[in-house]
Amino acid sequence: MSDLNLPRVQHIIGSGLVAAVGVWVTYVSYTQQPSEAFLFPRLIATVFVILALWTFFKACMGWTKVGNGITVTQFRNLAPGLIVALVYIFWMAKGLGFYTATAIAFFILLSLYDPAPHTALKSWLKRIIITAGFIAVMYGLFALLLKVFTPREILF
Repeated sequence: MSDLNLPRVQHIIGSGLVAAVGVWVTYVSYTQQPSEAFLFPRLIATVFVILALWTFFKACMGWTKVGNGITVTQFRNLAPGLIVALVYIFWMAKGLGFYTATAIAFFILLSLYDPAPHTALKSWLKRIIITAGFIAVMYGLFALLLKVFTPREILF
């Protein structure tokens, strides 16, 4: 780690944060009850944390090609999505229920990053239809196919 430059430091910090979140999510998935409700999250979290730790290790060792790093402009573009994701993870999913919170967060993210005009009714209808389709797929996948218990509150 003798030749640290800004892109490599950004990669180390970013992969370290992802690895830390992965360790936290894995810990939560293995300590929550009822345990049978967390079988699928445990499988996904275990794979996720292994890959995240491997990526962090490679970043620390300088074994990855990191490119030019993230510019201030790119970070400004990502920041609203990160804020929505953090609000979703730490408040909305438990407070509103998984499907309601997911629909709201997905619709906000889609509205933030969709290049279609925000003044046209047609683009808003498209976003609503895409959000409804996404939630239908999520419900079919989690509730019907995988039988995963999701946080339930207001509507679902």
